[in-house]
Amino acid sequence: MWYLNRGGGLDMNVIPAWMEGITGKGAVVTILDDGLEKDHPDLVQNYDPLASYDVNGQDSDPSPRYDMIDSNRHGTRCAGEVAATSNNSVCALGVAHGAQVGGVRMLDGDVTDAVEARSLSLNPHHIDIYSASWGPDDDGKTVDGPGELATRAFIEGVTKGRNGKGSIFIWASGNGGRDHDNCNCDGYTNSIYSLSISSATEHGHVPWYSEACSSTLASTYSSGAVGERQVVTTDLRHSCTSSHTGTSASAPLAAGICALALEANPNLTWRDMQHIVVRTARPQNLIAPDWQTNGVGRNVSHSFGYGLMDAYAMVQLARNWITVPEQHKCEIPAPHLLKPIPAKSVVVLQLQVKECEGVEVLEHVQAKLTIFSQRRGDLNIQLTSPMGTRVTLLAHRAHDNSRSGFNVWPFMSVHSWGESPFGTWQLEIHNDGRLLAQVKTWQLTLYGTTTPPAYDLHKKVGGFPSSYNDDIFHNSIDDSSSNWRMVESVTRTKCYTKTLAYSDARRNSTIAYWISLVILLVPKGTKLA
Repeated sequence: MWYLNRGGGLDMNVIPAWMEGITGKGAVVTILDDGLEKDHPDLVQNYDPLASYDVNGQDSDPSPRYDMIDSNRHGTRCAGEVAATSNNSVCALGVAHGAQVGGVRMLDGDVTDAVEARSLSLNPHHIDIYSASWGPDDDGKTVDGPGELATRAFIEGVTKGRNGKGSIFIWASGNGGRDHDNCNCDGYTNSIYSLSISSATEHGHVPWYSEACSSTLASTYSSGAVGERQVVTTDLRHSCTSSHTGTSASAPLAAGICALALEANPNLTWRDMQHIVVRTARPQNLIAPDWQTNGVGRNVSHSFGYGLMDAYAMVQLARNWITVPEQHKCEIPAPHLLKPIPAKSVVVLQLQVKECEGVEVLEHVQAKLTIFSQRRGDLNIQLTSPMGTRVTLLAHRAHDNSRSGFNVWPFMSVHSWGESPFGTWQLEIHNDGRLLAQVKTWQLTLYGTTTPPAYDLHKKVGGFPSSYNDDIFHNSIDDSSSNWRMVESVTRTKCYTKTLAYSDARRNSTIAYWISLVILLVPKGTKLA
């Protein structure tokens, strides 16, 4: 399990959290997928029937349907990443091996709006985290999102779930990179209600399947090129695998890390969790051409979000976290438009934001666009914030020949997190094809708070947070040592520094214990660092 025990900033920093006794105890995670082998010897101890249901079969047993090719193995694999049991020498070791895990069988049948809504709203006062590794077709031409019922389930979840603290929805960002897909065309992973997770290869590169988009919040390790290691987890028929792959494997790792943070502080809200991820994710050792520093000094990328999730940093920050201020929302519509975008041209539109109904510190930014296009895949859309952060809301999609355009589609960005909304926002719509397009309407929807979170107040300068370049968990990606280290698809169907209280000798022996435990639980023949 190389992604847990490499050290040197080249893993997700889970073992130091375990060393302090944080294993996810008290947290409940459910896997929304194709079923869960509840009697698997590495899952049975942590299996939670109250977090499980068979929506496809309309009964309480989430067990998968077995066939000759084990096509319904996906959910069982995801569950093991979260909560495979410790100290049993069976298979793997879950990131949150003290948490309870359940499964919802909902992908092995017609995935309707009602099926999705029923799954997203299962037992919301008992389940803390819902992990989903599915979405619309990753074919580079689909634009789709949750229907009316599923959208209502998301909203009910974040407003009422967990007794008002909000359900935490963790979503894989998608595996359509080979087809030049863009996760901003996926209404599940680009929702403000989901914590969108991408992947990094073992060597810190952008995987071939990765979809670059501005809604990705952070990344975890997963599979990469031939020769790079994959994810170790449980498999069907009481077996194990060392070949779980894609962003499908990344989302459950993120869910497990969030479960660790919830044990450290069960009072975290759904927005607290997103804030903590933004502040602790590490850009170091992740290699992408588009890293930029946003207006408050945080490094962010379309491929990796704010970087690799750091379990120990999240736990440390969660322990003393003060709930973020109330979320506000303001909408700024543009004047009525019917502006043509001729072939091989660009239209530049601007909106001035002078006041924003309680939003002075940004979280999520949506640009809702209605665009007619004779070939949707020819469009390329960029948005620049008043503080100069430029994001690609939509890149070219070579396979998208649709004439449907976009109808009030909410392109979402997290790249301006912490910035001020005031000033000029600039939207650029490039039509690089040979056919006509036309922008009909656009508006900005800005989410955020009146004041910064309490964690940021000590950095406040002149009424607004100063640069985060000195953030110990989110400093520059420049590596002065130049010591760079080179991170399954389903159809349609989210600190305070503290010195360890160990002497060096005790600390080293404890680390050795955990590493030996990880090695012990890896399937025979799996290569470790």
